[in-house]
Amino acid sequence: MTTSRREILKSIPGAALGAAAGSVPAQAIAPIARSGRPRLRLGLAAYSVRGYLTGELSPAMTLDDFIERAAAWEVDAVELTSYYFPPDFAPAYVAGLKRHCFLLGLDVSTTPIRNTFTYPAGPEREREIAHVKRWLDVAADLGSPAIRIFAGDAQKGQREGEARRCCVESIEACADHARSRGVFLALENHGGIVAEPDSLLEIVQAVKSEWFGVNLDTGNFHGADPFADLARCVPYAVTAQVKVEMQAKGGPKQEADLGRLVRMLKDGGYRGYATIEYEAAEAPLTAVPRYLDRLRALL
Repeated sequence: MTTSRREILKSIPGAALGAAAGSVPAQAIAPIARSGRPRLRLGLAAYSVRGYLTGELSPAMTLDDFIERAAAWEVDAVELTSYYFPPDFAPAYVAGLKRHCFLLGLDVSTTPIRNTFTYPAGPEREREIAHVKRWLDVAADLGSPAIRIFAGDAQKGQREGEARRCCVESIEACADHARSRGVFLALENHGGIVAEPDSLLEIVQAVKSEWFGVNLDTGNFHGADPFADLARCVPYAVTAQVKVEMQAKGGPKQEADLGRLVRMLKDGGYRGYATIEYEAAEAPLTAVPRYLDRLRALL
C-alpha cells in the first residue's frame, strides 16, 4: 500500500473523525506504508529489571547500570523508562545517558511514560498534556524516536465512547509538539479503554497525525485468540514490546511462542525493534539473557 494514512484521513469528512470514537469501522484504518522486507532488531526495556532499578532487589541499579548490562547482553537498543529517571533530573543527566548509550553502541528505541488521556477538557487534561509534551522534549534530547503513552481508564460516570473521544483530543493536542521534536507518540494496548483491539484501532483511526502509532505489547490482549488480536494491530505499530508470557481469556499465563510472535511481526510488515519487556516470575538477571538469546536467534 503506497497511500499514506494522512492522505486517507484527509479524504474522510471532518464530522466523521470528530464524532465519538467507534463510529468509523476499525477495518477502514490505513496501515503504515513501509518499503523493503520486514527488519527486526533486538531491544531490552528497563522495566525488565525494575526491581533492581527501584532498589527492591539486589544489586541496586541506576539507568546507567542497566545500560552497561544491556550492552554486555549484546542488544541493539534500550528502552529507557521514565519511571527510573531520578527526581528533578537536569538536561545534563539526559545528555549523559545519551553519551553512555552511544559509546556502547546502543540506540535508544523508546521512552515509555505514564499518563492518563481520558480526562475531559479542563485542568486535569492540561496537566497530562503538559506532562507528555515535557517527555517529548526529553526523548528528543535523548535521541529516542518515540515515547510510549497510555490511554487510561474511563473516568467515573464517563462512557467509553466519550473516554475514547477525550483520548483522541488529548493525543492531537500533543501531535504538533511531537512533530516539531521528531518524536512519535506510541499508544500502548494497555487495558482500560484500549483493552480490546477494536477500541485501540478506533482511536488510531481518529487521530490525525503522522507522528502517532501503536506501541504493540504482545502480552496485553487477553481475548479468546490474543495472536489474532495482535496481528490486526501490527500494521500500525511503530514500536513493539515482546512479553515472554501470554494469557488467553479464561486461561492461565503460558510461555509465549516467540517464534510465532516474530512471524506475526514480519507478516505484518513491521520494521523496528522487538523489545523484550520481562515480567515473569523467574529472577530477571537469570531469565532475561536467556530470552534475549532465544529472541535474537529468531530475529
